[in-house]
Amino acid sequence: MKTPASRALAITQALDRLAREERGRLLSALIARLQDFQLAEDALQDAMESAVTHWGRSGIPSSPLGWLLRVAYRKALDRIRSRRTADRAGDSLLVLAGGEAYEAETDEIPDERLRLVFTCCHPALEQKSQVALTLRVVAGLSTAQIARAFLDQETTMGQRLSRAKAKIAAARIRYAVPEPAEWPERLAAVLAVIYLVFNAGYSAGPQAGSDLAQEALYLCALLDRLRPGEAEIEGCLALLLISHARRAARTDVGGQTIPLGRQQRALWKRDEIAAGVAVLERALARRTLGPYQLKAAIAACHSEGAQSDWAQIALLYDRLLVHEPTPVVRLNRAVAHAEAGALDAALAELEDLAPGLQDYQPFFAAQAELLVRKGLHARARAAYERALALAPSEADAAWLASRMRDIPGP
Repeated sequence: MKTPASRALAITQALDRLAREERGRLLSALIARLQDFQLAEDALQDAMESAVTHWGRSGIPSSPLGWLLRVAYRKALDRIRSRRTADRAGDSLLVLAGGEAYEAETDEIPDERLRLVFTCCHPALEQKSQVALTLRVVAGLSTAQIARAFLDQETTMGQRLSRAKAKIAAARIRYAVPEPAEWPERLAAVLAVIYLVFNAGYSAGPQAGSDLAQEALYLCALLDRLRPGEAEIEGCLALLLISHARRAARTDVGGQTIPLGRQQRALWKRDEIAAGVAVLERALARRTLGPYQLKAAIAACHSEGAQSDWAQIALLYDRLLVHEPTPVVRLNRAVAHAEAGALDAALAELEDLAPGLQDYQPFFAAQAELLVRKGLHARARAAYERALALAPSEADAAWLASRMRDIPGP
């Protein structure tokens, strides 16, 4: 028989798992009915809090997803009734008509996440807000995580998210997958969302982030099925497949991050790499080159042979810079050219980039590595110290610390 302490622990673990793995699915189902982002988030949080009490008395239900969804509907109805402005409540109550009759405890919750992604990526919102909002409500990233992805302050990102939700409500943006004619203006933002969700999973580490990486792969594959023949969707899917194939080699037995160039290639999933390359070849055959196809080609140049083809990778970054003239692409391009033999030119490029990347940890890690090769050990040590201060995880910090210890002494 379980003790009260063990029951409480089991409930906490169950809710943590649901919040981590099923939040996007629950929230998208709620928003589909409520048509209100903030109300859905508040109602789901209320239901999670109620679960602590009710499950403590009665045990975890046989269908926790169905229980949370049903209770969240009721909590939303309670919130609507408590609003002081009758007109606002009236519209919302119409949306919830019949909601009280939803009593079945079932895990068969319709998957509304793709509709939710397209709602977040409506052209009425600027792209940065589109991506940030989708990461928050679909993937369940925290405001702090999203702020780090954009190199923003957390308070600034919180304000951006609030404004985006308010704009969707004010503009009465329709909750639906757009018609084919509307796809082009939404597609860039949707792919950016998927790519950032995947990268957020990688940043969290192979265990904590595997759910996010799988979520991104799922959404991209779903998008590919819904819109077959779209070269950039195929390019994004290829990029994710090839990158994910290297997951087992990304950390050592102690959990320390291992950069791509030092990974054990025998641990890479060759069948997954081949599948990604096949998707990439299908995309390139359409002769409508875009940034995701170029990124996938770069990933393939790292992954297909016994070593990375740096000369080809540098040329691909030259092309990518035309499509995405950003500081991060310039940084990656400089590293590629350094690996291809142009060390001095790469260091000069990094000097130009420094003012705009003072809070970007990969910049200082790359700069330190190139300074070591140049023999500028004191400057390299300072760059590693800055990279350590900005390291997003203990695994990354462990790798950086080991590299700094390898710098020859004065």
